[in-house]
Amino acid sequence: MNPVLDTIKKRKSIRAYEDRPVSKEVRQAILKAAMRAPTAGNMMLYTIIEVTEKATKEKLVETCDNQPFIATAPWVLLFLADYQRWYDYFEISKVEAYCQEQGTTMLKPEEGDLLLACCDALIAAQTAVIAAESFGLGSCYVGDILENFETHQEMFSLPRYAVPIAMLCFGYPTQKQQAREKTSRFDQEFVVHQDHYKRLGEDGFERMFAQRKAGLSESGSSSTNIGLALYKRKFSAAYAEEMRRSVSAMLHSWTAATSGHDTD
Repeated sequence: MNPVLDTIKKRKSIRAYEDRPVSKEVRQAILKAAMRAPTAGNMMLYTIIEVTEKATKEKLVETCDNQPFIATAPWVLLFLADYQRWYDYFEISKVEAYCQEQGTTMLKPEEGDLLLACCDALIAAQTAVIAAESFGLGSCYVGDILENFETHQEMFSLPRYAVPIAMLCFGYPTQKQQAREKTSRFDQEFVVHQDHYKRLGEDGFERMFAQRKAGLSESGSSSTNIGLALYKRKFSAAYAEEMRRSVSAMLHSWTAATSGHDTD
């Protein structure tokens, strides 16, 4: 077996950890791997914050939809989509003066720049996940870091062009977690398309969810309407509404300087 593919295939989300610290050597190896991740124009449009303070982790439990495992994770990394570093450097490099000489206005980061920085941050985060797995270290993404933007902005002293995109909890999995079965994924035919996007009809969705429905039947679940259940449990849930509000506030903050609503 290819060892890299083996590492990828065995990875699963881990939310319960042994009471065992992650050594400095392992942490440094993972961070160095993350910083070798592909990046747009070699700009590294992300920042990684190591969350070490116990009180901060406990606060994140609350702000990230009440998930206690965040507080017990031995190592927590927050990944920011970051254009602030480059914008600061542009200012130091007298870009504004150059633009004035050219009779133009110095540009500020907009939505496209944010999405590019999000890509950089997420690629770095996933590289850290695979590197951690190679050391026997479990990980779990916390997507709820997208909620409560204003609170997180204050907690981590974030400037305008640095926003939280992903958070990862790392730790050595307990024996129970190691033995837990991995969740299934959809078959490739439903995800990988050739040349054009292919929408699924009712028959296609029936085949796509056949395995999951069989699992529900075996477990004695009375609900096999997965679409409705997911809509109620996730898409229309209170935390999803807060996530949408928070991301809207994040976008407003990022683009305020270019939309004429800058209050700084």
